[in-house]
This record gives sequence, C-alpha cells and structure tokens, in this order.
Amino acid sequence: MLTLGQELSRLRSLKGWTLREVEERTKKKISNSYLYQLENDNVKEPSPNMLYELSVVYGASYPELMKLAGFVVPSSSPQSSRTSTSVAFNALDLTNEEAEEVMDFIEFMRRKKRTADR
Repeated sequence: MLTLGQELSRLRSLKGWTLREVEERTKKKISNSYLYQLENDNVKEPSPNMLYELSVVYGASYPELMKLAGFVVPSSSPQSSRTSTSVAFNALDLTNEEAEEVMDFIEFMRRKKRTADR
C-alpha cells in the first residue's frame, strides 16, 4: 500500500504538475515546501484542511487521503460501486462507466491468467 506521500506524488505526476504549479492551483494555501514535506512523508500529522485542498486540486478522494494520513474515516454508507474509493480513477477523471469498464477488463485479465496457470 502506498504512503500518503507516495500517493500525493503519484497524483501530481499523473497531472504533470510541478510543486510550484500545485501551490498556484491551491491559490498559495499550500506552499510548495509543505507539499514537498508531505510527499516525502516528513509531516506526521497533516492538516485535514490541507488534505481537503489537495483532494479538490487533484480530483482525488478526500476520505482516501485521510485514511492514508492515518485518520479514522467512518463509513457513512456501504459502497455503491466497486470503484467508488479509487483515488486513481478520480485522479484520471474517469466516469463511473469508464471506471467500470477498466475494472471489467482487469477482472477479465485475472481470469485469463488463472486459466493459463492451471
């Protein structure tokens, strides 16, 4: 499982942004030096406000970032979709339909591999 820092770095890389670009996109609410510290897992208790701001900027799941930061996130309702908590799908701006197709393909490939291994 990825750390919070690894996930933030991965999300930023997916967007092709620099630390300074993220700082600008947060309207300087998060400095590039703080983001650098977050991405290197040097911040032991990140601010939920900062995580929320990053979730908005990256289009990522706020509850997932909170979990990665070590916060307890209560489940408000059962998952309605197998992809509802996927940070990667959110960061890629996939529609629910596209995410379902990706999951179907992954399941197909897993079945194919299991069949080949027999």
